[in-house]
Amino acid sequence: MFQVSRIPAARLLGAAALSVASLASLSAAHPAAATGADAGAGARARAAVPAGDHLTVTVRDAGAGADGTFELYCNPGGGTHPDPEGACAAVERDTRWGQDAFAPVPEGSVCTMQYGGPATAHVTGTWAGRPVDVTYDRRDGCEISRWDRMVPLLPEVGARGRS
Repeated sequence: MFQVSRIPAARLLGAAALSVASLASLSAAHPAAATGADAGAGARARAAVPAGDHLTVTVRDAGAGADGTFELYCNPGGGTHPDPEGACAAVERDTRWGQDAFAPVPEGSVCTMQYGGPATAHVTGTWAGRPVDVTYDRRDGCEISRWDRMVPLLPEVGARGRS
C-alpha cells in the first residue's frame, strides 16, 4: 500500500505552487501576452520592454502604390510603412507565447485550388525578440488566407483590395 507522509507532500505542493507562479510571471512579462480585457496590462508590459520590433517588408506584383520596400518599427510605431500602427496591430493580434505569428501553412493542409494573383511579399527583421525571414504569396486558398491575416502589414490585394 502507498503511504504519503505530510512533509514530502507539502514539499511537492510548494514546488508545484512555485512553478505555477514562475510561469505566470513569465507570460505576464511577454510583450504579446495581453489580449482583450487585459490590454492595459499588456501595454504596461510592452512599455517595459526595450524597443526592438523592426520589420522590412518587400512587396512585388501587388499593384500600383502597393509595391516597394517598407521599414516598420513597433513599440513605438513608425518607419516608412504606409500604416505603421495598423501593421503593428496586425502582427500583434497573431502573436502568442510559444507560437510563430509568421508560421507557414501547416504541412498537409487541404487548401482550395484558387489563385489570388502574382503578388509576393518578403518580411525580414525582428519581432518579439525573434528573427523573422518569411515569404508570402497568393498561390492557393491557404496562402491567400495567410496573406489576408497580415493586412495591413501586407497590402490588401485581390477583389477586395481593388477599386
